[in-house]
Amino acid sequence: MIRAGIVGGTGYTGVELLRILASHSEVDVAVVTSRSDEGLRVDALYPSLRGSIDALFSQPDVETLATCDVVFFATPNGTAMQMAEQLLARGVKVIDLSADFRIKNVKEWEKWYGMRHASPGLIAEAVYGLPEVNRVAIKTARLVACPGCYPTAVQLGFLPLVEQGLIDEETLIADVKSGVSGAGRKAELATLMSETGESFKAYAVGGHRHLPEIRQGLEIAAGKSVGLTFVPHLTPMIRGIHATLYSQLKAGPHDIQSLYEKRYSEEYFVDVLPSGAHPDTRNVRGSNKCQIAVHQPQGGQTIVILSVIDNLVKGAAGQAIQNMNLMFGLREEHGLKIVALYP
Repeated sequence: MIRAGIVGGTGYTGVELLRILASHSEVDVAVVTSRSDEGLRVDALYPSLRGSIDALFSQPDVETLATCDVVFFATPNGTAMQMAEQLLARGVKVIDLSADFRIKNVKEWEKWYGMRHASPGLIAEAVYGLPEVNRVAIKTARLVACPGCYPTAVQLGFLPLVEQGLIDEETLIADVKSGVSGAGRKAELATLMSETGESFKAYAVGGHRHLPEIRQGLEIAAGKSVGLTFVPHLTPMIRGIHATLYSQLKAGPHDIQSLYEKRYSEEYFVDVLPSGAHPDTRNVRGSNKCQIAVHQPQGGQTIVILSVIDNLVKGAAGQAIQNMNLMFGLREEHGLKIVALYP
C-alpha cells in the first residue's frame, strides 16, 4: 500500500485528490495538511468524504510527511520548492501540482512568478508530468512537475501537428476558456458568482504565466522555437477548459484526422472524436479524459483543434495520480476509470 500525503488539502485541487484517492485500492491517504484547519477531521470540512477518508488536518511538517511514500503539493506557487529537497533526501517521491518546477529556465520562471526560486538545483531533475509525452521518464522520477490546466489542454491539442512539422510554428493561436474553479478556493471579488454569472471575459491578454510553460513544451516537440498567442478567458461555469487552437498548414493535403487518431491510439486518457465533432466540457466533467476534435474549415489551410478537459482532474489532480501510478509501477489508469458526470 502506498502511503500518500497531501500538502494543501483544503483547496479545490486538494479535495479532488482526496476524492479520487479515496477509491484508489493501492493508496492510503496518511497525511493531509492545512495550517488553518489543524486538528479538524477532513470529513468535517468535506462531508462528501465521510466514510472514505479517516484523517485529521495537520501542520505541513517535513518529519511527518517523511513517513509517506509520496507527497502531493496542492499548494500555491512557491510552497513546494521550500520542502521538496528535504523530502527527496528522505526518500519520499514528490508530485508538485503548482508551477514551482515546470519551467526549466530559472530566470524565466522568476520573471513570470515574481519570486526568487528556493530550489533551482532541483529544476533540472524535475520531470514534466505530461504522461502522453514523458511516460518513460516519469516512471523513474523522484520529482514530477504536473502541468498546468491550460498547458495540458493546449499541448495535447497541438502536439500531433507540431511533432510532424506540418504547421507554421510561428503563428499558433490558443483561445482558451476556463471555469472559475481554476482561480482556486480563495475568497476573491472577481470570482464571486454574482460577478462571473451571466458574463464572459478575456484576461491576461498581454501575457499569462502559463504562456512560457506551453511554449516550452511545444518547442521541445517541434525542436525549434514557436510563436504562440495565448488568450485565456473566464466563463461562468465551475469546472472545465475548452481550448480552440488555430494553426496554418505549411503544405497539403494531409489527413489530419488520421494523424490524431494514430498519435493517441494508445492513450487511455485522450479521446479523439469522430471527424466534425464538437466536444462539450460537460463530456469530461469529473473525468481524467481529454477529448479532441479536428476541423479544417472549408478544406483550407487553417486547422482548428478543439480540446476539452476538466481543469481539476486531467488539468490537476487526476493527472497527478496518473503520474503517481507510473512512478509506482501501477497501471496508468488505476483508480482513474472515472466516467464523466452527466448532466
